[in-house]
Amino acid sequence: MRPENQSHVSEFLLLGLPICPEQQGVFFALFLGMYLTTVLGNLLIILLIRLDPRLHTPMYFFLSHLALTDVSFSSVTVPNMLINMQTQDQSIPYAGCVAQMYFFLLFGCVDNLLLVVMAYDRYVAICHPLHYTTIMSRGLCMFLLAGSWLLSCVSALSHTILLAQLSFCVENIIPHFFCDLAALLKLSCSDTSLNELLIFTVGTAVVILPLSGILISYGLIGVSILKVPSTKGICKALSTCGSHLSVVSLFYGTIMALYFSNSSGKSKDKDTIASLMYTVVTPMLNPFIYSLRNRDMKLALGILFRSNNLLIK
Repeated sequence: MRPENQSHVSEFLLLGLPICPEQQGVFFALFLGMYLTTVLGNLLIILLIRLDPRLHTPMYFFLSHLALTDVSFSSVTVPNMLINMQTQDQSIPYAGCVAQMYFFLLFGCVDNLLLVVMAYDRYVAICHPLHYTTIMSRGLCMFLLAGSWLLSCVSALSHTILLAQLSFCVENIIPHFFCDLAALLKLSCSDTSLNELLIFTVGTAVVILPLSGILISYGLIGVSILKVPSTKGICKALSTCGSHLSVVSLFYGTIMALYFSNSSGKSKDKDTIASLMYTVVTPMLNPFIYSLRNRDMKLALGILFRSNNLLIK
């Protein structure tokens, strides 16, 4: 390959969403509203957990960090997408693109690992209720949280370091609304076999293994419920696990939809829409799921509103 084809790319062009120009204003308002809902909803969850002493338990400790991660995960891509839609400037510097990819992988991985940690917490609460406070000690909770962040940092950093070693050709157009790792690898002139191997191995470690852990946890919960088949026990399990199961189904459902859209060779537009689901829609819905399906959160929310009304009066 000639030296000029190995030149360093100073910026990339993000094609953005497959939207007609005359519809840009409508979709800008829609996604801005969704993003603000995501930020305010998740910050409200964090505030409720901080203010209500009854929510100072391992389950809500992890939920508060999940909410913070959801805000961060959405903030990595959505504000830049909105700016591009408003200014029609699709360029992003090379360093900015790599940084966006790093934080996207980081927060996505933390989100994934926190879900399996929360599944383990529900398993201990239902299957070992008498030893729950002993097992889920503050030390273990901090260890699980720190481990999630450390593994996510290592995973995201390994992808970023390998990507930085690649050369990029003249082609610098990314058919996406953010700097997706797979799209960047397709633009590279270098051999990406090592990058693809890392995606496979790390993907197995941070997606397949956590999903397996979640399925095993809920399988054991199901077996425990069946041993004592009572309406009260089933209702208790559903009240404590229903919200988490809904979030898990939404999170992994969108990831699987994205995987199958890629493997079946469908259009890039469908790939973009599937990515939009788990970067914008899922973080926005999580606060509603935990608020509407969780009795403790609804009670804390009611107390907060009543306190504000008394202060106003």
